[in-house]
Amino acid sequence: MATPGPAPRPPVVQVQHVSKDYKLGDETVHALKDVSFQIDDGVFLAIAGPSGSGKSTMLNMIGCIDTPSSGKIVIDGTEVSGRTPDELADLRSRTISFVFQTFNLFPVLTAEENVEYPMLRRSDISKTERKERVAFFLNTVGLTKYAGHRPNQLSGGQRQRVAIARALATRPRIVLADEPTANLDYRTGESILSMMKAINRAFETTFVFSTHDQRVMGMADRLVRIEDGEITTLGVRVGKVWKYAKEKEVQIPTNDNELQQLLRDDPELRRMVMEDPELRRALLDDNSAPSIASKGN
Repeated sequence: MATPGPAPRPPVVQVQHVSKDYKLGDETVHALKDVSFQIDDGVFLAIAGPSGSGKSTMLNMIGCIDTPSSGKIVIDGTEVSGRTPDELADLRSRTISFVFQTFNLFPVLTAEENVEYPMLRRSDISKTERKERVAFFLNTVGLTKYAGHRPNQLSGGQRQRVAIARALATRPRIVLADEPTANLDYRTGESILSMMKAINRAFETTFVFSTHDQRVMGMADRLVRIEDGEITTLGVRVGKVWKYAKEKEVQIPTNDNELQQLLRDDPELRRMVMEDPELRRALLDDNSAPSIASKGN
């Protein structure tokens, strides 16, 4: 009799029919509209879309910084709807960490003090363990000899590495990264992304990016594309090939002229199409896009 393999791990994030509305003067802005998807444990996922598409709003929802107007979000088995601010803060401190494009380091603290800071509110982490984790993760990002430096003594890439070490030190299930390469030069950005991908593989930490950077999408193994607050495409990388499914009917060009117009209007999509023949075929022929389950992939 064959020995059964390990049971599949449940998704670390479930987003179920989430909408988010904001009041802007007398108008209501629909930032997200009935969005549903889930994030498997250990993936490297990009939430992509043009400015104003709702991708940052979605990241804030997953990070429990903001709450839905309707729908449900489940983080590591815990539904966040109706939770108190203290309960959400506790969930964030144990499950979620953030990496921001502006680094968000405390300027008066050294690199090691910045990495240690989010662990100070964790009564379950002793002082000895905090010090061990600080040393380990500064070494992981290659900054051991800069432990005593303050942010103004570090380069942009080094500051982002400190921010990544800080995010990892609490040993979160999920790292949320909001345009983490936006303030870095091209070469430094490449190095940071490669390091984050290596950490994702080594520690099986789930990384979720809000981005319009093609390099992030190139390294991702999952893609959620949002436009005007709605999911237009879900992508799963299978080997070197992307498989796509749409949750929403979007403009599908019926001829080359319409395709050219669509690509002119969306530079990000243009880059993706140039690099991915599967997506190009999906745009030209709706029936040619491989079918995948839009939930749980």
